[in-house]
Amino acid sequence: MFKRLSNLIKGFFGLFVSGLEKQNPEALLEVEKENLRKQISEYNKGLAAHAGLCERLMSQVKRESKEIKELTAKTSAHLKAGNRKLAGEYALRLQKVKEEHSTNVDQLEDAEKTYEELKGARDVAVKAARDKIESLKRDISETKIAKATAELNEMAAGMINEIGGAGDTLNRLEEMVAEEKETAKGRARVAKDSIDTTELKEMEAERSALEEMALADFAAESGIVIESDAPVDEGPALEDEKTM
Repeated sequence: MFKRLSNLIKGFFGLFVSGLEKQNPEALLEVEKENLRKQISEYNKGLAAHAGLCERLMSQVKRESKEIKELTAKTSAHLKAGNRKLAGEYALRLQKVKEEHSTNVDQLEDAEKTYEELKGARDVAVKAARDKIESLKRDISETKIAKATAELNEMAAGMINEIGGAGDTLNRLEEMVAEEKETAKGRARVAKDSIDTTELKEMEAERSALEEMALADFAAESGIVIESDAPVDEGPALEDEKTM
């Protein structure tokens, strides 16, 4: 019973964490990047320790090479001088140093080879991890764009549906506006036709006569002769001319 309850609680926590991860992929990616940096740091420490071993072996090999040269020279010199006892001691010591030197050279070669393999494995792993991180970053950006596009499309679809649903209302509104417009035009026409223009024409004629009288008085006072605008009736003159 307790085991089942524990599994259920773990399941709930797992779902909760998974939901948080889905909602915050950038945060999860940053955590993985930090983990990668820590792993690289730890790996480099081990690689540095191995590189230190290579350096120690290299120094040991160099010292042994130098010692072999010195022991070879001393053995040869004492042998030529007839000091066989001392030459034999140097020869025995030279033999041991050469054996150790050979062993150390082999170890150095193996250590250098291992170092290069470890370094290559690290570089490959780091490059693969960084490529994966960059790919995930691009995927996250593309996912955000896709989500935003989907939301906009859904909003547009909703607006289209709402506008389509309001089609009957818009049609009724259009009919009402057109009816009001026609009614207003009709009222304007009726009002225009009901105006009595006779009185307006009389008022205009009276105003014109008063203007002519005022102009005539001004001309008389000023001594100006005003030519009449009335047409000259030439009918009788033409008849007299014909008679003559």
